[in-house]
Amino acid sequence: MLAMESNERLNEKVFLNGDIYVGNFRGILPHGKGKYTWSDGTVYEGDWEEGKMTGKGRIFWPSGATYEGDFSGGYLHGFGTFANPDGSIYKGAWRMNIQHGLGRKEYCNSDIYDGTWKEGLHDGHGKYAWISGNIYIGEWKAGKMCGKGAMRWVNGDVFDGFWLNGFRHGSGWYIFADGSYYFGTWTKGLKDGLGTYYTSGSKHPSLRKLCSLDRHESERKRFLSQSSSSTSVEYGGPSPTVKHSLSEKIFTNDLLNSSGRISQRTASLDEGWKSCSSARELSSCDTCMLPHSSGGGQREVQDNNTVFFERQYMQGILIRERIRKSTGLSTKSKQRSKVHAKEVKKRSCVGIFEGHKSYFLMLNLQLGIRYTVGKITPVPRREVRDSDFGERARIRMYFPRKGSQFTPPHYSFDFYWKDYCPMAFRNLREMFKLDAAEYMMSICGDDGLRELSSPGKSGSFFYISHDDRFFIKTLRKSEVKVLLKMLPHYYKHVHAHDNTLITKFFGLHRITLRGGKKVRFVVMGNMFCTELRIHRSFDLKGSWQGRITNRDDIGQNTTLKDLDLPYEFHMDRLLREALFKQLDVDCMFLESEQIIDYSLLLGLHFRAPEKLNALLELSDTPHKHESLTRTDGSQEMSIPPTGLLLVTHEPSSVSTVPGPHIRGNTLRAFSLGDKEVDLLLPGTARLRVQLGVNMPAQANRKVQEEKTDSAEIELFEVYDVVLYLGIIDILQKYNLRKKLEHAYKSLQYDPMSISAVEPKLYSRRFINFLEKVFPQTEQH
Repeated sequence: MLAMESNERLNEKVFLNGDIYVGNFRGILPHGKGKYTWSDGTVYEGDWEEGKMTGKGRIFWPSGATYEGDFSGGYLHGFGTFANPDGSIYKGAWRMNIQHGLGRKEYCNSDIYDGTWKEGLHDGHGKYAWISGNIYIGEWKAGKMCGKGAMRWVNGDVFDGFWLNGFRHGSGWYIFADGSYYFGTWTKGLKDGLGTYYTSGSKHPSLRKLCSLDRHESERKRFLSQSSSSTSVEYGGPSPTVKHSLSEKIFTNDLLNSSGRISQRTASLDEGWKSCSSARELSSCDTCMLPHSSGGGQREVQDNNTVFFERQYMQGILIRERIRKSTGLSTKSKQRSKVHAKEVKKRSCVGIFEGHKSYFLMLNLQLGIRYTVGKITPVPRREVRDSDFGERARIRMYFPRKGSQFTPPHYSFDFYWKDYCPMAFRNLREMFKLDAAEYMMSICGDDGLRELSSPGKSGSFFYISHDDRFFIKTLRKSEVKVLLKMLPHYYKHVHAHDNTLITKFFGLHRITLRGGKKVRFVVMGNMFCTELRIHRSFDLKGSWQGRITNRDDIGQNTTLKDLDLPYEFHMDRLLREALFKQLDVDCMFLESEQIIDYSLLLGLHFRAPEKLNALLELSDTPHKHESLTRTDGSQEMSIPPTGLLLVTHEPSSVSTVPGPHIRGNTLRAFSLGDKEVDLLLPGTARLRVQLGVNMPAQANRKVQEEKTDSAEIELFEVYDVVLYLGIIDILQKYNLRKKLEHAYKSLQYDPMSISAVEPKLYSRRFINFLEKVFPQTEQH
């Protein structure tokens, strides 16, 4: 008892700077219960440990702000309540003086946020209720609505879909209070791309379930309940033991002397969004080749004979509409779909992973790539040798679930990993200016990979990195053999041609599963990696037999074919010359490798003419079909596009984010006196013009010989477009099987119309077709 009294005693101490401490001491440091008053009037009363505020306590600032709760090492750290002089109150988790974890804040204007915080900002799952009655429930990032979420306005409208930086961005449903609804895509708060509008009274069995705030609320509560246990653990650790003298005010952080910085980052959304009192307001103040999917809602089955409207928007402007009647799938269509699914299952690896949801496959792939890149990167760089392409140029490793001396433990099943030609692909990645760490983080980071909705005709499965920079495609064994045999010549070709349009390959891998099943992958650059939305994509071969898509099968992400292309593209003379110069070189290379069946993947980003801003839909008020028809009875009008501008290239003004497009040269434009150019999109971005990337053009609709669908209204004939293009599918040799296919199909169709023709003819037909797609124009 006497020892305890000698170690901890109640005392009062006045410091030279005017601070006063009354409480228990251990030696010369406050320890136990005590009250500390700063000369500026700030007061702390509570627990101390080794001279630092640690435990439970209360602090009062001269401004009127107060905090009561947990402290650690002199910081607000744990769970507590902070009351600001303006009337706002935060109750929740803290980390080092900043709101971090689960918390609820009532703002001075009576808005309420209840959810997760990160570094003082809304981040994760949360619910925000405006005083006006509007409610958002969903995901947040850095203080803004970002990710999946639902917004309900006080007028009864609901949007359920994807958000980015406070804007509707990506796919989603918008339900109007009158019962009508629209499914489509948005870009920065504006409708952009294809969508479907259903009038009031149309029934959609899954709609209410898909667009229910209750669903998002239950997801939020489940997430918060799962997070609460980890939060309590986070603040249960030992307190810091670093000592500071009392003359330094015990803690080195100034935050506790002023409440301003603590509450500064948590202002209500009113300050930026004016409470979003209506759909119109949200639009006015408010996801590449691959827009996110909100669960395939557009593919759900409507009631038979439901009339709906297929629409296409361009930055909020309606440019095309088609009246459709849903009668359900025919028996023939259902049978065809089943047969196709069975064929794909036989050809692909879908049967291997049935029931595993392909999660384990993606996990194995990430583990293998992380191991391979980590192993090869430290090796000193050198020029490739013939042996880097040979049979022995492999890295093999066994990944047991429990881990090993060389591999980490994991939650997948045991598998064998093989990495083909690691040094050659390492040099290719460096040639394409890819940083090894960024490459690994893009593919193997916490956000993981996304699987595309369905396999292609070949049965290949596609995955895409979370940042949209890289594609991963499953290959057949025959395709792997072609790539390995071609790789030395491919390496020399891309080394000699910075602007090559041929697919960029970054890695070739194989996973062997239990039972001997083997799955082969290739990692490629995403040609449509851009901040602009790709509104339409085309796969162009130059053949025409079977190269058309059933109109009823066309959706937002459908890649169309040669006979579907309704435009020809006019571009600057020097840009066109550079394009065809490289096409000739690349096709000569493919011809020398005896490759056929390749195609030009063409992505179009349409720009709305500046003159049409008056037609911009600032709100989501539904269009009436009759409003699209002009009073003079015609259904089309042509307005010269003015949405793009070429300007002299300025390296410091354009985006330098690393990606698959960073290597190519900046192109020169005839219209700017043979100078390197950037593409300026008013109000959007300034982009470097490269071959196949950010190429401006004018899209002119072709004259249609046949009568068009009377139920379809096309408002314009001329558009400004930004083009993204490259040559894909370069792993098909003109082998015996293709020669037999050519002989067989030549008996049924025009030999020139089929895809399977000898390589020299294929490349010549390919170039001739593209010359019609990109015709020469006179420029003075």
